[in-house]
Amino acid sequence: MMPHDAPAERFDLERFLPYRLDSLADRISQALARLYETRHDLSVAQWRVLAWLHHREQLTAKQIREATRMDKARVSRAVQALEDRGLIHRRAAREDQRRHELRLSEAGHALLAALVPEARAWEAELVAPLSIAEYRQLFELMDRLEGQLARLES
Repeated sequence: MMPHDAPAERFDLERFLPYRLDSLADRISQALARLYETRHDLSVAQWRVLAWLHHREQLTAKQIREATRMDKARVSRAVQALEDRGLIHRRAAREDQRRHELRLSEAGHALLAALVPEARAWEAELVAPLSIAEYRQLFELMDRLEGQLARLES
């Protein structure tokens, strides 16, 4: 039986995909956050900024907001804290002085050189119950759902 076939009065939140995905993502994020908060004194927002700068090398705060879906104030506070710690550099863009380009500093690269392997090891422990094929299938299924969501949003 497909989810839409169930009567409304028997709505089971544990079988409602949006709730389950959100709950799982939140639990995973909070559990991983304990790793980088305790070992590296980083907030979730700061980790996300660093991770995206590691992934893309240079981004604006707006691009980070779009990639992470965090609000402007949260990204701004994270960027300021990372800059204060010397983990990122901020410079005005040549073509628009109001826009700032963000990059990892040498200290930021060094921090991520330690943190990324820890995060990967944590992820490996999380997905240990899955076979390699199931792990790949999980990403394929998420890709399909993201594609469908993009179609629904347009």
